[in-house]
Amino acid sequence: MLLTFAVTTLIMIMIPGPDAALIMRNSLAHGRVAGLLTMLGGLLGLSVHAGAAAIGLSALLVASPTAFTVVRGLGICYLLWLGVHALLSSRNRARIVEAPAPPTGSPLVHVRRGLLSNLLNPKVLLLFVTWLPQFLPGHGDTLGRALLLSGIIAVLYALWFSLYNVIIDRVSALLRRPRIRARVERATGVLLVAFALRLAVQ
Repeated sequence: MLLTFAVTTLIMIMIPGPDAALIMRNSLAHGRVAGLLTMLGGLLGLSVHAGAAAIGLSALLVASPTAFTVVRGLGICYLLWLGVHALLSSRNRARIVEAPAPPTGSPLVHVRRGLLSNLLNPKVLLLFVTWLPQFLPGHGDTLGRALLLSGIIAVLYALWFSLYNVIIDRVSALLRRPRIRARVERATGVLLVAFALRLAVQ
């Protein structure tokens, strides 16, 4: 059962989404460390979701249409903001040299962006409320099992996006060429806006 859970969860994590788009953008714009910090923010978001699910807050949130709509609305607005920002940035990429830009502000900026992207994603919330409970025992140490499964999700998330960040870093010389970088930035912006619009209509 654990193997089935792990394999299926890994496939779900690997499906491109806001986290992948944001990690790629930050890694290309500011280097591999920025990508890793963005991933760390995503991990913190997963921890919050796992903790909320363990004590029943996530189920209460999903059961409340108003509260869930607020979270979904915040997530949509945040993704739209990220997408529009990327689209506007792509307009100036033709003048950028083939190197990552120096980080702006505190490294915590990248952690915060990864955290908010994950925390405000209703699909991650539903992962812990609808998918994870299917693998919980009907009786016994339910909390311990839930924490174990949450830990598996976090480990798989960290492993996949660490590998993903390495791949991005390996091909960064190509992706950072001004014209290609502008196209990547534009594509990332379009994807983030598309994720927001899809979330809005679902």
